Amino acid sequence: MTDHGQKNRPDPDKLLELAARETRGKLTVFLGAAPGVGKTYAMLLRARRLKEDGADIVVGLVETHGRIETAELLDGLESIPRKQVRYRGKVLEEFDIDASIARKPKILVVDELAHSNVPGSRHPKRYQDIEELLWQGIDVWTAMNVQHLESLSDVVTSITGVTVREIVPDVVLKRADDVLLVDLSPAELIMRLKEGKVYLPGNAERAAAGFFKPANLTALRELALRRTADRVDDQMIDLLRENSIEGPWATGERLLVCVGPDDLSEKVVRTASRLASGLNARWLVVSLTETDDAGEATGKRLDELLGLAERLGAETRRVIAEDFVEEIFRIARRENVTQIVVGRPRSARWANPFRRSLPNEIIKRFTDIGVHIVTGEERGISYAAPSMRQRSGPELAKAIAVPIAATVVTTLLGLAASDIVHAQNLSMLFLVAVILSGMICGRLSAVIAAGLSFVFYNFFFLEPLHDLSIAKPHQLFSLIIFLAVALMIGDLAGRLRDQVAQSRNQAKNTQALYEFSRKLSGTARLDDVLISSASHLHSTFGSGVVILMPDDNDLSLQAAWPPDLTLDGTDMTAARWAYEKNERAGADTATLPQIGWQFLPIHTSNGVSGVLGLSMDDQPGLSENDDRMVTAILDQTAIAIDRAQLVRENAKTAALQESEKLHTALFSSLSHDLKTPLASITGAVTTLRELGSRIKAHTRDDLLLAIEEEAARLTRFVANLFDMTRIEAGTLKAKKLPVDAAEVIASSIERMKKLKPGIVIETSIASDLPMVNGDASLLGQTMFNLLDNAAKYAGDGPIAVYAKQDGEEVAISVTDQGKGIPPKDLDKIFDKFYRRVKSDGRAPGTGLGLSISRGFIESMGGTIKAESPAIRKRGTRFIVRLPVAGPERAAVA
Repeated sequence: MTDHGQKNRPDPDKLLELAARETRGKLTVFLGAAPGVGKTYAMLLRARRLKEDGADIVVGLVETHGRIETAELLDGLESIPRKQVRYRGKVLEEFDIDASIARKPKILVVDELAHSNVPGSRHPKRYQDIEELLWQGIDVWTAMNVQHLESLSDVVTSITGVTVREIVPDVVLKRADDVLLVDLSPAELIMRLKEGKVYLPGNAERAAAGFFKPANLTALRELALRRTADRVDDQMIDLLRENSIEGPWATGERLLVCVGPDDLSEKVVRTASRLASGLNARWLVVSLTETDDAGEATGKRLDELLGLAERLGAETRRVIAEDFVEEIFRIARRENVTQIVVGRPRSARWANPFRRSLPNEIIKRFTDIGVHIVTGEERGISYAAPSMRQRSGPELAKAIAVPIAATVVTTLLGLAASDIVHAQNLSMLFLVAVILSGMICGRLSAVIAAGLSFVFYNFFFLEPLHDLSIAKPHQLFSLIIFLAVALMIGDLAGRLRDQVAQSRNQAKNTQALYEFSRKLSGTARLDDVLISSASHLHSTFGSGVVILMPDDNDLSLQAAWPPDLTLDGTDMTAARWAYEKNERAGADTATLPQIGWQFLPIHTSNGVSGVLGLSMDDQPGLSENDDRMVTAILDQTAIAIDRAQLVRENAKTAALQESEKLHTALFSSLSHDLKTPLASITGAVTTLRELGSRIKAHTRDDLLLAIEEEAARLTRFVANLFDMTRIEAGTLKAKKLPVDAAEVIASSIERMKKLKPGIVIETSIASDLPMVNGDASLLGQTMFNLLDNAAKYAGDGPIAVYAKQDGEEVAISVTDQGKGIPPKDLDKIFDKFYRRVKSDGRAPGTGLGLSISRGFIESMGGTIKAESPAIRKRGTRFIVRLPVAGPERAAVA
């Protein structure tokens, strides 16, 4: 049963994809084989029918191309005015995306999906405008011809001879919710062209002689029909997976496409895209480069190639390896690949007959996987990839000059030493020249030095001298061995140099990342994290850096380096796009590429938490290495932002918990310490009112006394709350005047005895007790609170009060003989609403007395602490220390 349930479970990826689509608009594409088949006409005709049924449908932009019957369909449909854009002295009309979003209809008609926007627009292509509309929840209808699909552009060019310049990535059509084929036979289309229903007469004649030929139109029609059929098949498979319906799709094809930084690879990718579409197969594009072949030109070419593959719907992966065949074999086995696609140029075999071909090696190695060979005149991938990267003029001159100079100097040294050194031993000097050339300028210089050394050694040091011929057979053998060793050593030296340079760069980057991560590890505040990240990026790339974070439902500039950097409205639009759409925007991207900033989303565990902006005014764009470095720094920044936000949230949570704890304690205290005296007062008053004169005199006196005591208790409770409020608000201003502590202690004891007549208090106050600096009222309240607390917990034993001078302070202690306080609770007893026991189990009082006492004493510049046990493992002692009043203050007093 379990296996059956697992087998029939819907595909979770498809369910997640379906859920994501529910939040965005629906895209409907009217697909045609060629211009004039009636895509726009069919789209507007359907729009009119929905409009008559009451649908909220609006025309964002429609191109009628002068066709009267198409223009007539616009009557009665609401249209959004086009935006006027000035470009190169001309005023052009473009689609107004902002007005469309502001109107936000249920369905929006936007013609010409493959249209290129005027430079300076928010997006370079109209399909990107439509993507933004879909994210806004607007359903979009659009139209395009099959010739504009990116994977078919080279096929259309070969069929029609016309280069297609406006293209749409295949993934746009793949993600469309509905694809409606608008079909017309080639004969009917040519008839419409002749009747002037496709182009104006002059353009129609040129189109009929070129593009609109029956053979061309038939081929394009077949492409459109096939692509629509593939789309229907994709929808059927999605439906099967979403509903867990078993079918033959369970064992599908998987393509592995091998590309490199060469010209043929683009054709390989496009061919593989069509093959994958026909087989309805997933396909993986793998870029192949050597470990030491990672130049800027190579990286840029691979970036463009992999970007094309992703637009056509492929997965992409970069592979850096010495043995391409072994790496391809490993990937094919791990990814369950069924077919491999690789390119082979027709002319490569004659260019170097000794070089092994990657396609041939793959065919030899793979016996159970199909191999597709894409041929062409372009340069393709070699099994031994090019080892010498393209060099600039000065670099090439140096690479040639250094080996020439090295071999010439070595030859002169050899001639000078030829009288004392045997000719065969002089070959070691030339090997040194080869090694030095390789270490200084790389493998090309090493090869040049090896060749020159071969010639110079033969010409100047082997018999016959000054002749390239060789007299003795063993010298020929030695010379060949010398050349082979020189080439191998030179190649190794060049490789070592390149690897050392790469290792140095990697170590530099690793050290920079380590220093950055170490700096961030000790940073807990979010502002410090952002400033550190901005300054580090600025020092690394030398460009301006800004970091924006969400604030009040919008992005705001939180950190910048240099600090005086600002962003204008267009820059902020690109930053918001990067934040909301989770993709790069700005310079060198597909969104607002004309601005001087590139914005990258900062990914954290909670999603996109901010946006990084890099100024591109002084550089054309990020290189491959720079891009990897930026990504690594962003990852570190994201971790630090997560940590800082977590620390901040923890602090908020702790504050909320503490506040909740205090509120709970306060409500508990109010419910207990207000309800009890109020109940006593209410009961006494009710008895007096109902019984009146029938109550005996002494009973009446007891009731009145109870009312008086409970009212006094309420008064003390309210006074404690008021005092605590003043302490927390910082409004408590204690006087610091000379105070007679002995007098204050005596008055506090008298007050306590009036409240509790049976209490026993023993006093021991030094006769020479000096005056203290403080506030008599606050000190008196503190002593009363301490005596009241002792009375609650002293049991039957007496309370002891002592006062004496201890250096520059007066120490006053209040000691009870109760059970004492556990050591772990000594620091808690001065907290608000803390009570040691629960007698009712609650202790009487609010738990504010000791907290208020600490606030009073500290405001007077003194200290208070508790000790337990105090006497014979029992009791608690509170010790108050106040500074002795100075003689000048005492004299004034």
